[in-house]
Amino acid sequence: QVQLVEAGGGLVQAGGSLRLSCRASGRTFTSYAMGWFRQAPGKEREFVAGVNKNGGSIEYADSVKGRFTNSRDNAKNTVSLQMNSLKPEDTAVYYCAAKGAYYSDSVYYRANEYAYWGQGTQVTVSS
Repeated sequence: QVQLVEAGGGLVQAGGSLRLSCRASGRTFTSYAMGWFRQAPGKEREFVAGVNKNGGSIEYADSVKGRFTNSRDNAKNTVSLQMNSLKPEDTAVYYCAAKGAYYSDSVYYRANEYAYWGQGTQVTVSS
């Protein structure tokens, strides 16, 4: 089992930057694929970015490609999401998530594939 704690949300003007971090507890962090999702009011939770368990494969939603950078540090049990050129439509609660991937090197895109979730952190981008 793994517990996830996020940090780094806040209020920023359009065009600004924020960095989210997610720290995982447990000794088997390297067995988990990690993902970032977001959920805006009245909308479904959507995939933002994901990284496989060894960090060699990273994928992004089309809406954030070129603006967001996802990374993981297995030595520190953390994943980070650097968000640049933020837009008002990026406003949402952002969640990190973990999926056991003992036998796979895949990135996972669907929220229902992830068993463990952080508490979420609010990101608000003003126009």
